[in-house]
Amino acid sequence: MLTFGMEEEYLLLDAVTGLPRARAVQVRDAAGLQPALDSGEVQHELLQAQLEVATPVCHDLDEGGGHLLRMRHALGQAARADGCVLAACAAAPFADTDGLPVPVTPTARYRAMRGDTGRLTDEQLIAGMHVHIGVPDRAAGVTVLNRLRPWLPLLIAFAANSPLWHSTDTGFASWRTPVFGRWPVSGPPPHFDGDRDYDRRTTALVRDGLIPDIGQLYWHVRLSERYPTVETRAMDVQLRPDEAVMLAGVVRALATRALADEHAGRPGPAVLPEQLAAAVWHGARHGCTGTVFDPLAGRLVAPAAAAATLLEHVDAALEADGEHRHVVPVLERLLREGNGAVRQRRVLREHGRRQFLAMIADQTTGA
Repeated sequence: MLTFGMEEEYLLLDAVTGLPRARAVQVRDAAGLQPALDSGEVQHELLQAQLEVATPVCHDLDEGGGHLLRMRHALGQAARADGCVLAACAAAPFADTDGLPVPVTPTARYRAMRGDTGRLTDEQLIAGMHVHIGVPDRAAGVTVLNRLRPWLPLLIAFAANSPLWHSTDTGFASWRTPVFGRWPVSGPPPHFDGDRDYDRRTTALVRDGLIPDIGQLYWHVRLSERYPTVETRAMDVQLRPDEAVMLAGVVRALATRALADEHAGRPGPAVLPEQLAAAVWHGARHGCTGTVFDPLAGRLVAPAAAAATLLEHVDAALEADGEHRHVVPVLERLLREGNGAVRQRRVLREHGRRQFLAMIADQTTGA
């Protein structure tokens, strides 16, 4: 059984207007007074309207879901007391008409990023979900990375939760994906010939001055330099905590299957780099409406068909971990009711901004 952990980024929105509010310091300080949060579980992010939480190392999805609910409730309560909505939507839906950017968090690293990238930093009002999978060594980590690559478009499509930006509908289900894809080293990673190849190529990017440090490897999947984990970063943060848990379960099951296939000498799906890049764009554009990319079929199929392929592929891993109940019914509900992007659009269109913000607040904290 592979251990895992989850990181979630949230936005702070004004409870009345829905505009981003630079209140991360105040909300984090208030949340830190609550006994439900441990020291260090809530971190500042790049911009002062963002916060991040990280679960401890988890062994099963019940444990992971419990931590997410605990942290979301505590942060949500602190945000409400400050006149904010804790928003698990992956892009800021509304923008101030004066166009003033949200200030960066005043750390040396973030100030340097702002000085280096300018407006690119200003436009990072986005929020992702990261899943860390514990692996025995870096060689196993590269195996998982290589075999997860073909599944990235499907994960992005199911997780899409950022259709709105600057008070407009972007036409994308995951606008966060192209926004985050503008960094120098981002998007789906290349295939690596083992851990030495990974280390050689990533070290060269820093040595040659192409990126300032290894932390700016923003691939959708990468090896963590802080923990013995593979970090999947492709997915939008999820409105509902049980959807976040479902996706974490899928990623862990894919990693378990990847290691089993490698041990058995079974090949993974063969997806060309240009095919993978186009499929990621398609997943971000359409989400789980229309068609999605099935890496085993190598083509676009209906979302229900791709979900069935995915569940069959990871069935043994889910069975071994006893996690079917956290994955299958939640994925089936997502296909029926739509992912976060579908629900955001529906509520804003049918009920307006006030009910939209109420929905964001309620679903973020699991109400």
